[in-house]
Amino acid sequence: MSSLYKDITLREDVAGCLLCRDAPCTKACPYMVEVDKIIRSLRFENKAGSVNKLPDVLPCDTCEDKPCKEACLKGKLNTPVQIDRIMKNISDETKIKEKEVDLSIDFCNVHCENPFFLSSSVVGNNYEMVAKAFEMGWSGVAFKTIGLFVPKEVSPRFAALTKENVPFVGFKNIEQISDHTLEENVGFIKQLKKNYPTKVIVASIMGQNEQEWTKLAEIMTEAGADIIECNFSCPQMVEEGLGSDVGQNPELVAIYTKATRKGTKLPILAKMTPNVGRMEVPAMAAMEAGATGIAAINTIKSIMNVNLTNFESEPSVEGKASIGGYSGKAVKPIALRFINDMKKCEKLKNAPISGMGGIETWRDACEFLTLGCENLQITTSVMQYGYRIIDDLINGLKLYLSSNDYKSVNDIIGKALPNIVPADKLERDSICYPRFDMEKCIGCGRCYLSCYDGGHQAIKISEKNNKPVLIVNKCVGCQLCVTICPAEAIKQGKRLPKK
Repeated sequence: MSSLYKDITLREDVAGCLLCRDAPCTKACPYMVEVDKIIRSLRFENKAGSVNKLPDVLPCDTCEDKPCKEACLKGKLNTPVQIDRIMKNISDETKIKEKEVDLSIDFCNVHCENPFFLSSSVVGNNYEMVAKAFEMGWSGVAFKTIGLFVPKEVSPRFAALTKENVPFVGFKNIEQISDHTLEENVGFIKQLKKNYPTKVIVASIMGQNEQEWTKLAEIMTEAGADIIECNFSCPQMVEEGLGSDVGQNPELVAIYTKATRKGTKLPILAKMTPNVGRMEVPAMAAMEAGATGIAAINTIKSIMNVNLTNFESEPSVEGKASIGGYSGKAVKPIALRFINDMKKCEKLKNAPISGMGGIETWRDACEFLTLGCENLQITTSVMQYGYRIIDDLINGLKLYLSSNDYKSVNDIIGKALPNIVPADKLERDSICYPRFDMEKCIGCGRCYLSCYDGGHQAIKISEKNNKPVLIVNKCVGCQLCVTICPAEAIKQGKRLPKK
């Protein structure tokens, strides 16, 4: 079996798993193999972690009845997950010994056990939820935004953008701030701080005027919060002059940051909206007005899924919809761009940043860290998969750091920043031609279609074997063919001087 076949088969098999809550496959295994955790680690790009969970002697070969597959709930939809094939596929991988690494970090002079926080949203909306997350390993929470008013919400309020066999790549919400009273939220924070003194509580607040921002900061400080986060960025507030309306106006950002600083000596994070061209402008206004750091990004204004029968958009409330916040894996490149821009800004380069936007796996987390974030916040993937994703976030990050001889998460912060440069600094006097591996090529012709219809007509198909032939004098080295080849038969070749 070729390595490519194994990789493709593994991805497809793992993608079929429903990631059940109380996994019947694991309960059915007579050998007590942690089937669900192994598959979940694979799903969240933590292959090394999944291999480490395998028993030293894999019992799947001698297990004739395959009770795990019999119990698989996917079988009720179509066909059960090929659990035995998944286990065999990774059984020849070498286990990685996890070395001691330090995931703790001091963010805004507040000690954090690890960089992973729940972001201000429905995933951190009451005591029970946050307590459960803390017990599972989350280091902190940005509690759902607290105001002096309780919003009136709609139903439904969520929608998802799907693609192929992915449950959703993008997510839209039209929910506002906390639906608990101020007194209830204060009680939650006090109880959490009492019962989990080593965990970090970020109190996200939203005022309607300067006096409210000051008052909320005072109340949250007294309640025991460790950090105050100013929500200048929620894109779906009903009232004007709130949320992203503030974040798009540097003057208001400065005014409300000053008002917040008046009410507290705690670190203040200004949460930025991505619904601007240059985030550095409001971010600088916040820092100059007394903020300690920046949180970015909040959700992106969006319209989703127009139904072509009744012409309603989602989420539809009695046939009508409104613009709401877009989040999920698909927004990660946008978030990273804003993080980079702020870190490259002379006045913001030393500002602590809590990064968010599309973080689902430990790899996603590392991308934010290497672009300069010191803290990470997550919501959408928790809504999709539950607090349990923290297992592979922590384990995957630890294995990455230890296998690359890093001693601490601090060792990778900002390491990618020097490699992001202005467009005029990119080398433009050479070309990198694609290299075709004809043994791997299956002759599907996808490279030809993409190059001809979306590139530079630099590939033709051989009449002898139905495989691609590069027309060198037409190739510009764009690498479109590399990105679309389903057989991974095209790689970047050597870089050569342009003729």
